[in-house]
Amino acid sequence: MELENYDSFPQELPLIIEEDIFLYPFMIAPLFLDDKENIDAVEDAINNNKLVIVTVSKQGHENSRKEGHFYDVGVIGNIMRKVSLPDGKTKVLFQGLAKGKITHYSEENSTLAKVDLLEPKEYSQESVESIIEVLREQVKKLSRVNSKFPVDLIKTIEENDDAVRIADLISSVLRIKKDDAYKLFSEVDVEKRLLEIIETIKKEIEALKIQKEITQKVNSKIEKTHKDYFLKEQIKAIQKELGSDNQKDNEIKAYKKKLKKLKKFMPKDGYKETKRQIEKLSRMHQDSPDASLLQTYIEQVLEIPFGEYADARISVSNVEEQLNKDHYSLCKAKERISEYFAVKELLEKRNIETLKSRGTVLCFVGPPGVGKTSLANSISQALHRPLVRIALGGMEDVNELRGHRRTYVGAMPGRLVKGLVDAKKMNPVVVLDEIDKVGANHRGDPTAVMLEVLDPEQNHEFRDLYLNFAIDLSQVIFVATANDARRIPPALKDRMEFIEISSYTPNEKYHIAKDYLIPQELEKHGLKKSEISLSKPTIEKIISEYTREAGVRNLRRVFSKLFRKAVKKIVSQEDTTKVTINTQNLKNYLDNPIFEIDQADKKNQVGVTNGLAWTAVGGDVLKTEAVKLRGKGVLSVTGNMGDVMKESSRISYSVVKLLIDNKKLKVDEKDIPKTAKEKEENTNVEASEIYKRYDIHLHIPEGATPKDGPSAGITMATTIASILTNRPVKSDIAMTGELTLSGKVLPIGGLKEKLIAAHKAKMKKVLIPRKNYQRDLDDIPSEVKKSMEIKAVDTIEDVLKETLV
Repeated sequence: MELENYDSFPQELPLIIEEDIFLYPFMIAPLFLDDKENIDAVEDAINNNKLVIVTVSKQGHENSRKEGHFYDVGVIGNIMRKVSLPDGKTKVLFQGLAKGKITHYSEENSTLAKVDLLEPKEYSQESVESIIEVLREQVKKLSRVNSKFPVDLIKTIEENDDAVRIADLISSVLRIKKDDAYKLFSEVDVEKRLLEIIETIKKEIEALKIQKEITQKVNSKIEKTHKDYFLKEQIKAIQKELGSDNQKDNEIKAYKKKLKKLKKFMPKDGYKETKRQIEKLSRMHQDSPDASLLQTYIEQVLEIPFGEYADARISVSNVEEQLNKDHYSLCKAKERISEYFAVKELLEKRNIETLKSRGTVLCFVGPPGVGKTSLANSISQALHRPLVRIALGGMEDVNELRGHRRTYVGAMPGRLVKGLVDAKKMNPVVVLDEIDKVGANHRGDPTAVMLEVLDPEQNHEFRDLYLNFAIDLSQVIFVATANDARRIPPALKDRMEFIEISSYTPNEKYHIAKDYLIPQELEKHGLKKSEISLSKPTIEKIISEYTREAGVRNLRRVFSKLFRKAVKKIVSQEDTTKVTINTQNLKNYLDNPIFEIDQADKKNQVGVTNGLAWTAVGGDVLKTEAVKLRGKGVLSVTGNMGDVMKESSRISYSVVKLLIDNKKLKVDEKDIPKTAKEKEENTNVEASEIYKRYDIHLHIPEGATPKDGPSAGITMATTIASILTNRPVKSDIAMTGELTLSGKVLPIGGLKEKLIAAHKAKMKKVLIPRKNYQRDLDDIPSEVKKSMEIKAVDTIEDVLKETLV
């Protein structure tokens, strides 16, 4: 059917918009349509015996019939057949007749478009023939590279002389983008169009060549990998036949040999378990995933130093000598450590093996920097045993200590077993650092494992989950450290003996600085003793004004800072051979002083009392203040106090009220506010009205610091009594003690730290409970006792007699 059977062009035709490819005039192609406008266009063509134009939507504008969203060229043809499909689509058989160009289109009538024929320009057959020959050669090259190229097309091109027909045939099989296809389709200059097709074919040939090379490389690499694998397997088979594949056998033999040596030292179940795993490994292929896990387990077990013990015998004299060499003061701690090892030495001498492991575990308790961990280091050196430090601070996972079961990926032994492996001995000194900071959560409670480790009745059969057999820890010397023993669970406390290591006095700090810290820091900074001059007053000033601690860790940092500046001075100034640091130029090295404790006030004040407190970093002097305000007898307390101190404040208030009611505490009538009626009648007012007509506000300064504990009773009672009676409190007296409702003074803890704090604050007198005076005074350093009067009190009346002016 030819175009002559239809109306002449230009004419209005139904418009079909395809999504994918351009159709050409020689094509008879099926179209599957599901768009309503396309189906309407087909219906219009069939009903009115019209031609249709089929064009293509632009990239990204599929299913759109807006102007500019599809190309303005297409194929004019007729609908040969139409079939409705079950899925709602319509299948039509389309026959292309000629190329057409859309000259007018309106979105209001989107199924129609005004179309004119797209005729090629006239061309010279002679000029085009040479181009067609080149084109045919390029098509042949493309067919050799592209296996999917239609073979029949080459024959068709060779037999055809129509340049336009040849261009359409080749354009229809090229794999090009929509925009490139549009350029080739719409070009009316035949010569130019043929040249563009040649360029497009060349590009496609190059792309296919690169793709083929990449594919060949990938295939050859895969083939090489397979080839290497098969060759390796053949080599293994050949070596096995020849008996030369002995690497694995050698490893198994080495494991068995080592296990045989350890047999008499290992527990029976440990030996059986390890032997079983070695046998299992020998039967397993070395490329098996479980083989590496088994091998890791066997190597971990065989690294444990079964039967290896430090040979040096325990000597108390060596322990005492090392402790005195490394530490100044700490007499009580040194004495207890000596007693501990004296018992062990006697057991060794008398060969009482069964009782060796029944010793108590020592736990050093004290503020940071007082020498807890270094005492354990000294013990290790004195016994010539390796030191293993296990930091427990913040540990939450119980498997960190007990090990992970081998069923988990990345399972490893616990820290205790690792410690034995690192120490290469079965009897090291193990320091359980910060045992009061172990945390419990959903992963378990590590303190429960510590119960087994520290119990002499159990630790000879400590079971690590990774090893899956018992390890003997009875010969290990365990030393624990803690800042606050109150945070340790009671069950764990029961297995340890606590040695209190309290704050150092200024005199002790001076000797530690002079004999230990300064020589060590000089050596660390490469300085000679002759190059630094530090006088005793300078060191004492540094201790009193530049450090705020119970121990000496910060003091060491201060000396380190001094010596760094001294080194810089010596290096930068060639003529400087000695640096002198004295009280006058100390500020040049350390800036402004930092006062540790407020000194005693020179003036006595009403409602201000010096109390003594214990903290985790040593003792402190806390001034308790109070004011009275017109009110109804309400007591309010501030200063971030805990529940215990709040209860103490109420008890103290009640005790003072009772003293006033019993007339044991005199109140000046002038201080009691009178009502207007009482003033007019000039009547006397009872003493008890003083606490009924005033509100008391009690405060302990530094509200950001939490405070709690049963030792501030007499301090608060004195402050309240002072403010109600308007009598000043002596400024050079400090006190500590708890009160009962009957006015008795109860004993307290941390007396040494509190008295040292009072000593640093230059107090002249300190009031303490009678029981503490009788029980704890021997532990107080002599310089503290000499510097002030320490007086025992039994009741609140004794306290008020000493304190109120």
